[in-house]
Amino acid sequence: MPATITTASGATWEEVAADRQRHRDISLASFKPSPLNLPTGSIPVDTSAIPRSVLAAQDVEITEKNVEDLVPMLASGQWSAKTVVQAFMRRAALAQQLANCVTELLPEQALKRAAELDDHLAATGKPIGPLHGVPISVKEHIMMKGLDSNAGFVGWVGRVAEEDAHILQILWAAGAVFYVRTTQPQTLMHLETSNNLYGATVNPYNTTLTAGGSSGGEGALVGLRGSVLGIGTDIGGSIRSPAANNGVFGFKPTALRLPVGGWALTMAGADHILPTIGPLCTSLEGVLLFVRTILHASPWLKEPSLIPIPWKDEVKPRAGNGAKLRVGVIWDDGVVRPHPPVAAALSQVVEKLRGSDEIEVVDWQCYKHDLAWEIIAKLYFCDGGAEEKAAVNASGEPFRPLSKWILEENPHVREHTIPTLWKAHQERDAYRASYAALWNEQGVDVILCPVGPGVAPKLDTSRYWGYTAQWNLLNYPAIVFPTGAKVGRDTPGVRVGAEDLGTHEYPADYKPLSEADAYNYGLWKDNGVQGYDGAPVSLQLVGRMYEDEKLLRALDVLLDAAGLAKTC
Repeated sequence: MPATITTASGATWEEVAADRQRHRDISLASFKPSPLNLPTGSIPVDTSAIPRSVLAAQDVEITEKNVEDLVPMLASGQWSAKTVVQAFMRRAALAQQLANCVTELLPEQALKRAAELDDHLAATGKPIGPLHGVPISVKEHIMMKGLDSNAGFVGWVGRVAEEDAHILQILWAAGAVFYVRTTQPQTLMHLETSNNLYGATVNPYNTTLTAGGSSGGEGALVGLRGSVLGIGTDIGGSIRSPAANNGVFGFKPTALRLPVGGWALTMAGADHILPTIGPLCTSLEGVLLFVRTILHASPWLKEPSLIPIPWKDEVKPRAGNGAKLRVGVIWDDGVVRPHPPVAAALSQVVEKLRGSDEIEVVDWQCYKHDLAWEIIAKLYFCDGGAEEKAAVNASGEPFRPLSKWILEENPHVREHTIPTLWKAHQERDAYRASYAALWNEQGVDVILCPVGPGVAPKLDTSRYWGYTAQWNLLNYPAIVFPTGAKVGRDTPGVRVGAEDLGTHEYPADYKPLSEADAYNYGLWKDNGVQGYDGAPVSLQLVGRMYEDEKLLRALDVLLDAAGLAKTC
């Protein structure tokens, strides 16, 4: 039912927020039997083990399967769609209590859909499609017919989608079940997830840290296995940041490959930097299944702005037959040095790759990554941030700290004239050409690099986007994967997993590379290993534009060579 308490009806922003939270809580309580309610005082800082300890054994078994495990069990009828979605709704409801990641549960719609799927399988003996019965979680600003589409703005509450987003239509036809919607930040332009409707989404492994953003609700939910396959969006790291912070897989495709029609967002129609859409998932195979399913539906026939490139099964990850996979490594981008746990994990992985007969490792020579941020930051808000600010100001809600930072404290934001916009486009295109020339010269297949300047940051501190936004500027596909390591607990120095990594600590006389590096260095000095205790450590693999399939297959090779799991 559409919201009736809105600023348009005369309510204050606080009243609207309170009503949205009531709506969320009612949606959770409407699922029968009602989800478990945990006493607030009993929840530890690390909540990741709680679901397994309190849910019924069958719910744990179901929700800890990966997409590729669920598909044959659902298609054969071994588990009914109803049984599976009920288990995921129970775990999602629990995840909400642990991480504040849900905007609403959809029990009525999900159970009706599951019954239709079960009836079809019973009547025909055949599944609806490749995702028959698979529960998929959805970031809230990806519009769903008849549901509120506020994009994290209090003043937008009451806007209702007339139809499902294009990508949801494809997934529905493939047999998916949509059962929960997840949080996003005010402005959709944070690498965290906080807004004035629901507050901050926190990290399951350490609730003093952020889940990331802007798809942070998805990241936390998948991290807690309240979902094993969710949909996020990305224009500066919004899939990859939460995937990394929660230790799951997250894929940002090349823009214009997957359908983006049907989003609630400001600056609709801006094409200076193109956003993209993709999965957060508990397995690499789940990522592959998601992308294949979308592309097999030929989405460009309905959304003609998309590039008509079908899924390419025959693509090889290496440059030539029999050649080794050539991996360029970014240790730091010349602007901000990663915190010790990230440097340590990258060093561990590279050491394993160097011992592989399948892979050749070379150091990647970065080209002006500080300039890249200047260019993309200049193109994010070509109206000087006017539309974003108007959406916030419409309700009188306060600006969140990171909204204020990106819009008002970002020195590169400006209101463009047509000539200055043309010049900015020329700068963007020249930078892309320079980076393409660099890639041609260095001759790598993929680039291995950090996802951010540290593991999951403390709340309201995610101010450096360079390790993710770099690839949005270049429109290169990128995938985040977990290393399996976590920042160690109660240990001296820096540890990742069981191995002492104190050699990666900053030297006593460290001189920051830049103002941004000084800020990042200060975060580590103020918090140290104990402040980031329990946070997963993830890395990022990057490919060239439209080489999405090659990138995903390269990651498969890399994980084998490094002895890393393809699930989390």
